[in-house]
Amino acid sequence: MKAILALDQGTTSSRAIVFDHDGSPRGLAQKEFKQSYPQAGWVEHDPREIWESQLATAREALAQAGLEAGDIAAIGITNQRETTVVWDRRTGEPVHPAIVWQDRRTARFCDDLKRAGHETVIQAKAGLVIDAYFSGSKLRWILDRVPGARERAARGDLAFGTIDTWLLWRMTNGALHLTDPSNASRTMLYNLDTGDWDDELLGILGVPREVLPHVRSSSEVYGETADGVFGAPIPIAGIAGDQQAALFGQNCFESGQAKNTYGTGCFMLMNVGTKPVASRHRLVSTVAWQAGGRTDFALEGSVFIGGAVVQWLRDGLGLIKSSAEIERLAATVPDCGDVYLVPAFAGLGAPHWDQYARGTITGLTRGTTAGHLARAALESIAFQVADVLDVMRQDSGVPIHELRADGGACANDLLMQFQSDILRARVARPKVIETTALGAAYLAGLAVGFWKDRAEVERAWQIDRVFEPRMSADEAAHRRDRWTKALRRALDWEEHSMRDVNT
Repeated sequence: MKAILALDQGTTSSRAIVFDHDGSPRGLAQKEFKQSYPQAGWVEHDPREIWESQLATAREALAQAGLEAGDIAAIGITNQRETTVVWDRRTGEPVHPAIVWQDRRTARFCDDLKRAGHETVIQAKAGLVIDAYFSGSKLRWILDRVPGARERAARGDLAFGTIDTWLLWRMTNGALHLTDPSNASRTMLYNLDTGDWDDELLGILGVPREVLPHVRSSSEVYGETADGVFGAPIPIAGIAGDQQAALFGQNCFESGQAKNTYGTGCFMLMNVGTKPVASRHRLVSTVAWQAGGRTDFALEGSVFIGGAVVQWLRDGLGLIKSSAEIERLAATVPDCGDVYLVPAFAGLGAPHWDQYARGTITGLTRGTTAGHLARAALESIAFQVADVLDVMRQDSGVPIHELRADGGACANDLLMQFQSDILRARVARPKVIETTALGAAYLAGLAVGFWKDRAEVERAWQIDRVFEPRMSADEAAHRRDRWTKALRRALDWEEHSMRDVNT
């Protein structure tokens, strides 16, 4: 066998990458799909379009690599997490559009859970804060709002899955309804200690067990692709949520190693070893992966709007024609001109967890230019990541001297240098920045012996560039203080405005 095929199903596009034994991409294909915003705060995808785009990119990547299905040792799947799909087991048809992880429609229900006093038990068992971000409340919404869905689910007629489960179902023509612990641990329904769905949590959220997938490890052979998907059956042998896959792809195998993925959002994970660590600062405790009979855990801080702020400058304001132009525009000014952009377009994630925060720009003057806005947008990404790293250091008790960076925005040198300046730590960028897909490939490849062990995987990982702090400590502290001041103005915005209207 010559290669591994990784399916990387993301928030705005489906991608497929063929990796050789050195961990180098041999073929890559990407296809964007439609984003739907039916109401303010709602975000939906068409699950059928996700599947069709993912299948098309997989076939294209194989063709680009000059390989056939028989050349592929295994398929690994990595996916946008928390995005929720419910479908009919008999027909395979979704009963509702996929509710995306960014969607805020269940915020009020989450408030009700908090008022009912469920926060402590959910955090203790699931490792999560109560938030509309996680998929359990989205599943509950579909069961309650789609006519007959709850009754059909209780009879076992409906299937729930995050995107990994949906793709696995489609690739096997309905033969497999499975997920892995990294995705299961994002639902508010999974018990980190028992490694299974939890009856108390199911009762709190009102979810019948019959709708849930079986949980298998992140690295094992689950089955093969069905006839007609590719030219020949291919083993499917790895599953991990995108951020956990990136942690694996960055070779963060030891406790204390951390990475940040700069994608649509930003997601920082630190490996904390074989026991979950409870956060005192509202980070989430999550399964990193389960492989070789061992479960590794991670602390995670999720920033909802990372690279999406650049998309907003492009699509919403028209300041740039392509995302790649932002670095050049930001470099037209020496600094942000005391302009701070808080991109709380969908609330704020860790460590603030404010569902009602909204985007804010402070410090505007007549001297403000498009360059200042571009720079403030890039810097907002770094500031949010720094907020997460601060509390991760405190929760873990481990000093973090190096952050491994991946995702599309890590190619931006200006952002990476500013990130190092603000963190007062090294930022290491690998040669292969497609670490999310690479992690899924590693998990699948290890399961079938394509890579012998993790030591062989580690030998393939190489650094492209390391960024060291250049800004003075005093200047970095001043910039952090100004950011915090701007951040306070974004907090609790929607709730205040709604109270104003009601009075």
